[in-house]
Amino acid sequence: MTTKNILAHFLLIAGASCALLAQTQPVELQPKINLPFRFAAYGDTRFTDPKNTEAANPAVRQTLVQAIADAHPAFISIGGDIAYNGNNVDDWKVWDKETAVWSENKIPVYPALGNHDLHGDLKVALANYFQRFPDLQNNRYYSARAANTLLLMLDSSLDETSGPQGQWLLHELDTLPADVDFVCLVLHHPPYTDSSDEFLGGGHSPRPPEKSLAQVLEERQPHTRARFVVIAGHVHNYERHEHSGVTYFVTGGGAARPYMIPRKPGDPMFGKDVNYHYLLIEVDRGKMKVTMNRLELANGKATWSTPDSVEITTPAAAAAKAGK
Repeated sequence: MTTKNILAHFLLIAGASCALLAQTQPVELQPKINLPFRFAAYGDTRFTDPKNTEAANPAVRQTLVQAIADAHPAFISIGGDIAYNGNNVDDWKVWDKETAVWSENKIPVYPALGNHDLHGDLKVALANYFQRFPDLQNNRYYSARAANTLLLMLDSSLDETSGPQGQWLLHELDTLPADVDFVCLVLHHPPYTDSSDEFLGGGHSPRPPEKSLAQVLEERQPHTRARFVVIAGHVHNYERHEHSGVTYFVTGGGAARPYMIPRKPGDPMFGKDVNYHYLLIEVDRGKMKVTMNRLELANGKATWSTPDSVEITTPAAAAAKAGK
């Protein structure tokens, strides 16, 4: 390794070390976006050597990346497990190569940290992560304001409702600007899922910290004009839940090895076990439409469908639509 490379590596590690410290004033990104706009959201891509087909499906991963680019979103939200092993620079080089089309089209990416992104040596993993996302300024959690939508990007390896992150989050929720219609909370671990740690073939049960986050949101939603929307991953499938006016999505279909979900009749995904997908989220004044774009890839041929879609409206918009 040359002296120049050693210095560059040292600077990356030093930057990551700073990121380990408690954050008191996370960065607030303010992209110039006007209504209406659309963005893409998904997670659990596990960028790694395409020869590793046990960790993820590389053909699916690459097809999803291109489809998202073709949708021309204002930005892309990724809910964690971007890389298979965060401390492996080669995994991140696969990210660099396979998402080059996003860079070429100048599509911003707003990530949330997942457990795989933190695998191995934490300082090295964070150094690799922040090198790809310099606008985060070494912040492990942060916000982004896009027109009438506020994104709160959380780090679910830290407690979401206590400590520095919890204090910041509660302040954000309690001081929402009057012109915010939607608050999208993006994190890796889901507050609600029908998956389970006990499932054969893999799965994840909801954890207590995310259950506490859901309680915070559901207590505030009846007294908040803006609608809360939670976008999580970790479970390698698709789910949609609604509790006390809060809509929860599990969008972990970015290419990681699928987990099966028990489905009840009436579930739009009933009979569909493997659900590689991304969400296309269309936002206008007072309304947000979320469409699940499902991918089936057979013999190199992509087949797309939209088995689930939901429109979320603010109370004022819903009243106007009803003619009240």
